[in-house]
Amino acid sequence: METFVFLFSFSALGILYAMNTIPELQEPFVILEIGVAVLLIVFLFYFLITRSNPPKDALFFVFAEFSFTCVIDLTSALEYDGIISGVMEFYQKTGEPYLGTAYAIMMCYWDGIAHFIMYLVMISRITDRKAYRTIGLFWAGSLSANMSVFIAGIVAGKYGSEIRPAFWLNFLFLLMPVWGAVTLFTRPKDRPLIGGYNAQHAQSMKLIWRPLDLILVLLLLAAMAFTILRGLVALDSPLEACSVYLRRYEPYLKDPVAYPRVMMLHLFFYGLPLLGAFVYGLLKPGCTWMSDWTMFFAGAMTQCQWAHIGGSLHPRTTAPFRIPNDMFWYVLTANLLYAATPILVALRVYSNPYFFLKIAPFPGQTGLPNSEEKDTKYKDK
Repeated sequence: METFVFLFSFSALGILYAMNTIPELQEPFVILEIGVAVLLIVFLFYFLITRSNPPKDALFFVFAEFSFTCVIDLTSALEYDGIISGVMEFYQKTGEPYLGTAYAIMMCYWDGIAHFIMYLVMISRITDRKAYRTIGLFWAGSLSANMSVFIAGIVAGKYGSEIRPAFWLNFLFLLMPVWGAVTLFTRPKDRPLIGGYNAQHAQSMKLIWRPLDLILVLLLLAAMAFTILRGLVALDSPLEACSVYLRRYEPYLKDPVAYPRVMMLHLFFYGLPLLGAFVYGLLKPGCTWMSDWTMFFAGAMTQCQWAHIGGSLHPRTTAPFRIPNDMFWYVLTANLLYAATPILVALRVYSNPYFFLKIAPFPGQTGLPNSEEKDTKYKDK
């Protein structure tokens, strides 16, 4: 099925080419109507071809639908960068002109490549009746962050006065990952939540004897400080440190398109509490929620930093807002390390989860007979 979805998604190019060559199809409201019609037709198409063997997961249709739109986003980015031409010129004028900003181009590359691969993997696993909860949470975090920053940046930035009817289609791409995240968070975990002897041993060790966790705690604290600094810059704080950072290190935070500023505010108000919670989770044994939230936030941070770093380096960003040459490697290294920290924490939780499990009672710890106690716990894997 994933191969069929991959091939069918590229039929979007035919629709774009037809719209690009027929002037009557390039009016703003006509673009919105065609967009809605295409989404409905694609959904009905997948619904009909799977009737004989319907997927047991409704998210299958979301992934199949969004795979189709990934090709459109990738085409948009390639055309704005001059790699291809003659496919989406009309959309740049009467559809969504803000897609030509550096941040939005990098966002479209991420959607057209990274999200497309995720959709194909998740469709494959749904078809094979396999679990996909982990990659699903990464996707939900990535697309939720993507669209929330994108929509808010459009309204708050210089393109707020150029909103066309096609803008409203973006809310579908915000609501679906939110629904997907709620669905995945409420499903049973792929792994057991209760551990035995190995979990007890891991949780008896203090932080000083867990050097990897100690390093991750320090990285998280540094990430929190970095988030606070850039959040205050986005809030126009009069602090001297904020003025120096904005002037000498990341003037891109004040780009009038507003995406960088909106992203920093998202991380300040939503990311900062999660970073603090992850520090707590590395210090306090038995935080079973760490496996889900670290993966969700890793997806959000990876997408945000991809678009932020790429946007700040893209030639469409005007010279005054680019990273100063003498600070280039310092800023790039800081941003890459900032992006890597949540990923490293998520990998730590998934690779060795014993510290984050609840400990099952051992024989002799309760009044239950030994046979009943054994039935109430999972064996360590």
